Amino acid sequence: MFAAPGMLDGVRRRLAESGAEPTPARVAQALREQGRVLGDAEILGAAEQLRSELVGSGPLESLLADPSVTDVLVSAPDRVWVDRGGGLELTPVVFPDAAAVRRLAQRLATVAGRRLDDARPWVDARLPDGTRLHAVLPPVAVDCTCLSLRVVRPRAFTLDELATAGTAPPGGDRVLRALVRARLSFLVSGGTGSGKTTLLSALLGLVGPDERIVLAEDSAELRPDHAHVVRLETRPANQEGAGLVTLEDLVRQALRMRPDRLVVGEVRGPEVAHLLAALNTGHSGCGTVHANAAADVPARLEALGTAAGLDRAALHSQLAAALSVVLHLVRDRAGRRRIAEVHVLERDPSGLVRTVPALRWGADSFVAERGWQRLRELLRGAGLEERAASGREARG
Repeated sequence: MFAAPGMLDGVRRRLAESGAEPTPARVAQALREQGRVLGDAEILGAAEQLRSELVGSGPLESLLADPSVTDVLVSAPDRVWVDRGGGLELTPVVFPDAAAVRRLAQRLATVAGRRLDDARPWVDARLPDGTRLHAVLPPVAVDCTCLSLRVVRPRAFTLDELATAGTAPPGGDRVLRALVRARLSFLVSGGTGSGKTTLLSALLGLVGPDERIVLAEDSAELRPDHAHVVRLETRPANQEGAGLVTLEDLVRQALRMRPDRLVVGEVRGPEVAHLLAALNTGHSGCGTVHANAAADVPARLEALGTAAGLDRAALHSQLAAALSVVLHLVRDRAGRRRIAEVHVLERDPSGLVRTVPALRWGADSFVAERGWQRLRELLRGAGLEERAASGREARG
């Protein structure tokens, strides 16, 4: 239950003016100065509510503390949704009013070192604990501030945990382990919220302890369980327009840091040119990319390469020699994230790169497609002793 908004507004103003922490004693003093007579339980409740609002994440604290929650979405004071891996759920959490949602969004933006006001009505940033923050203020967001929080857990899931959760079919983890051991360069594709970053973190945890991983990310979300990780993160320009550090900058710098594995958290712009160039000069690398299907990845990279000044022929030449495998993730109607297909890359008669299905999801195991023989050749010597796919290879 929330205390009366008018009562808390007065306490909030007094505490803000003094800069004092909202301890029970200070809240009680502020209430007395307003002529309020309340019991101990009410004072403690008001103190906790103010503390949560002023130094915590307000009504969202309990949701963010839940280890099963991956996303918290606020679209109205009484419309707070969470995702626990099974799709969006409406929670009983409510804010007093739209102004409270706005205050929380602005305070979180300040904590992240960003500006959020009428002149700059949206923000995309990372909080100190790693949580990804996105917020949009009215009137851009109609009616109420929209707040989106993507929770980044301090410990990455292991591949065994993901296999148990059904991300890979039974036995499919053997293919993924062999993929990492073979030092093949690959991309994890999928839509928003399909689990790309989670899977990539788990796979990076399988990299040998004697290898150096250099991460370049727009927002630091990868948390591989590995002893030798260097993490680089982009930076926006300041209010004077100076200090911008792009993902393209980070990829260039990463190449000078002796990476055994170069990782781009999300390939989304001109950095694709530097990444492909690096993967063509002896580096092993991986990353994620947004795509509707594995077959769409070459076209997606082509569009990004155009923004980097690469023509179509040059992009496909680089791509053919740089990448070997695409792992495509989907989120089914029940909200479960799983590897729907594994593709290998090949050139068609015109010289353009296309993806060829090698494995697809099956209830009992991966099912072999016509690219399986090529994938098995790529993984030869990487410990794939048993066949990790069932059924006849598809033709066509």
